[in-house]
Amino acid sequence: MKIRAAITAVGGYVPERVLTNAEIETMADTNDQWIRERTGIAERRILDKGRATSDMAVIAVNDLLSRTPYTAADISLIICATVSPDHVYPATANIIADKIGATKSWGFDMNAACAGFLYALRTGAQFIESGTHQRVLVVGADTMSIRVDYEDRNTCILFGDGAGAVLLEPDTEGNGMIDAQFEVDGSGCAYLQQPAGGSYEPVSVQNVRAKRQFIHQEGSTVYKFAVKGMADVTEEVMKRNGLTHEDVRFLVPHQANKRIIDATASRAGLPPEKVMINIQRYGNTTCATIPLCLWDWQKQLRKGDNLMLAAFGGGFAWGSVYLKWAYDGE
Repeated sequence: MKIRAAITAVGGYVPERVLTNAEIETMADTNDQWIRERTGIAERRILDKGRATSDMAVIAVNDLLSRTPYTAADISLIICATVSPDHVYPATANIIADKIGATKSWGFDMNAACAGFLYALRTGAQFIESGTHQRVLVVGADTMSIRVDYEDRNTCILFGDGAGAVLLEPDTEGNGMIDAQFEVDGSGCAYLQQPAGGSYEPVSVQNVRAKRQFIHQEGSTVYKFAVKGMADVTEEVMKRNGLTHEDVRFLVPHQANKRIIDATASRAGLPPEKVMINIQRYGNTTCATIPLCLWDWQKQLRKGDNLMLAAFGGGFAWGSVYLKWAYDGE
């Protein structure tokens, strides 16, 4: 029987501090109605100063481990998808391993912007499918509040902080990751990026004064690319596997914008009750959005459920994953 990589446990964490639209109104030229109508967001979570992305990830991972018979010492690989690592190096995955006591694990970070979790999920699955690893942690975690200019209404309304994690294990019963498709278009760099902080434009006093270390987004262009990208790959994977809207239990979309989510679901022929949405509470947590959805919905999931995961990220990078859920929710 073919070995597939199945999600066997999920954990999550969002910070306690809530940043409401009313508070955003005091920082930028916007208002609650405008934000809700264009994004679907009512509030987002913000990490306290002095804490880092790895701190959120550790709580999410420990939440996950509490639902399994394993300890951190049983994990052999940790992949952390993030655009807000603790440091440029070492990898945040390595810091997570140290903090949880995963003494028999190795790991690395993955950056594909908001598509990072799906890229990391597919990468982790290959280690399971090859037979070289038995238990792989895939973490999606971001502290987007450090990347946001709270005077820029185009971006400050969107992003929040959070972390989610899944455990991958071998499955021979037909559950797990069935198919996936990923694409990139590097010409999208100009429309969604963090201009300063890399080798092309190193951080400097001048760049910081010009706020070049924050997110730059051209919303209308990103919206058009995101709707087409997420919808196209989701539709392609469904057709390739003979799936109709009746076969899919849930679409699990990246929580970028409610309008993008609705457009993707419409193309897939999926009604609202088959779409996981929590953007109203958390905003766009970048690499954490999809695992946080699974964390919120896991009680509703049953073994054998067909899930379609879809994401779109800066740069541009996007993809879709088809998987069968491997266990009954709590």
